[in-house]
Amino acid sequence: MTSASPTTVQILAAVLFALALIHTFSTKFFERLAHTRPRHAGLFHLLGEVEVVFGFWAMVLIVGLFALEGSTAATHYVDTRNYTEPLFVFAIMVVAASRPVLQIAGDLVRGIARALPLPSGIALYILLLGLVPLFGSFITEPAAMTLAALMLRDSLFAQPTSARLRYATVGALFVNISIGGTLTPFAAPPVLMVAGVWQWDMSFMLSNFGWKAAVAVGINAAMLALLFRRELATLAQSQGRTEEPVPLTVVAVHLLFLAGVVVFAHHPAIFMGLFLFFLGFTSAYQRHQTPLILKEALLVAFFLAGLVVLGGLQQWWLQPLLLSMSPDAVFYGATALTAVTDNAALTYLGSLVPGLSPEFKIALVAGAVTGGGLTVVANAPNPAGVAILRGKFEDQTINPLYLLAAALGPTLVAVLAFRLL
Repeated sequence: MTSASPTTVQILAAVLFALALIHTFSTKFFERLAHTRPRHAGLFHLLGEVEVVFGFWAMVLIVGLFALEGSTAATHYVDTRNYTEPLFVFAIMVVAASRPVLQIAGDLVRGIARALPLPSGIALYILLLGLVPLFGSFITEPAAMTLAALMLRDSLFAQPTSARLRYATVGALFVNISIGGTLTPFAAPPVLMVAGVWQWDMSFMLSNFGWKAAVAVGINAAMLALLFRRELATLAQSQGRTEEPVPLTVVAVHLLFLAGVVVFAHHPAIFMGLFLFFLGFTSAYQRHQTPLILKEALLVAFFLAGLVVLGGLQQWWLQPLLLSMSPDAVFYGATALTAVTDNAALTYLGSLVPGLSPEFKIALVAGAVTGGGLTVVANAPNPAGVAILRGKFEDQTINPLYLLAAALGPTLVAVLAFRLL
C-alpha cells in the first residue's frame, strides 16, 4: 500500500467506474429512450443492456489510456489483465444450459419435489432457491446460477405471477447463489481468490462458512415460500420432458464436459479447448440439443471482462479503505462495498496484503459473499441470471433498485448467520 497521490489514470478509472455504476442503475432509462427516439433506437437498446455497461466504460478507459499514456502502455495494461473468470463463466454457462444437463438436473429436482409432503409448486420453489444454490459449491456458482435461472424461467416465470414474487425470487436467488458456493474452496469466485494463498481447505470452509451459509440459504428459501405460499400453491410444477429424452450416453458425455470445465477452471487453455470439443459434439448430435445460449453467455463474459479492466485500477482507493477497518467493520464494509464492485475483486485485494489476522480474513470473505446478491455487479454469476431471466420482466429489464430492495431481506439473514452462528 502506498500513500502517494493517485495518478491521472487512476482518477480517470475511478470516475469511469462510478459512471458505470450509475449506468447500471439507469438501463431502464435508455430502454425508454429507445422507444421515444426511434432514429437512434439501436444505440439506446445497446446502452440499455446491463451486460454491455462495464464493457462500454472499459472501452472508454482504454481510449483514455491510449490518449494519456500511449499505445504501448494501453495495450500492456489490457494484456496483463486476467480474463480467466470471464472465459470460465462463458464456457460453464453454455455447457450447464445444454439440454442434456438440464434434463438430468430437472429430473433430479422434480423427483425430490414430488417426494416432499408439500404442494408441487411450493416444493419445486424451495428446491430451486434452497438446494440448487448449494449445488454451486460443487459445480461452481455460475453453473448453479444458470441451472436455477433456466428452471425458474421455464417453470415459475412461465406462468402468471406478480412482479413482487418475481423480484423477491431473483433477490433471494442472487444472495443464495453468492453464499451457497462457500461449502468448498473452489466454487465461489471470492473464495477462489484467497483459498490458495491463505491455505483454506474443504474442512476450513465447511466449519467457518459452509454450514452457516446452508442455514441462511434454507431460511431464505423457506421464508419466501411461506410469504408467497398462496400464489405458489396455485402454480403447477413444471411438466417434465415434453420431447424425446436424451440418451444416457449423450447425457454422460455432457456431464463429462461439465466436469472437465470445472476441474480445469483455472486453466483457460484447457477448459476452452474442452469447450471447443463440446461445440463440435453438440454439432454432431444436433437432434439431442436445443439452441445453445451463446449470445447470452458472450454478453455476460463481456460484462465481466469490462469489470476486470475497470476494476484493475481501483486498488489505490479500495485497499486502504479495507485495511483501515477492524474485523467487525470489514465484514459490514465488505458487504456494502460488494454492492458497488465485484466481490472477488475485494477478496483479491485482501490476498495481496501480508500479515492479516485470521479473524480479518474470515470477516472479509464473509462480508464479500454476504453482499453478493445486492446488485448485478456484486457477484460474477449475477449477470448470467439477469441474462436468462430479464425477458420475464417489464421492458425486458430487471430494475436494479427493485433488485436491491428485494435482496435486502435475504442479505440480512446471511448477515445474521455469519455473525451470530
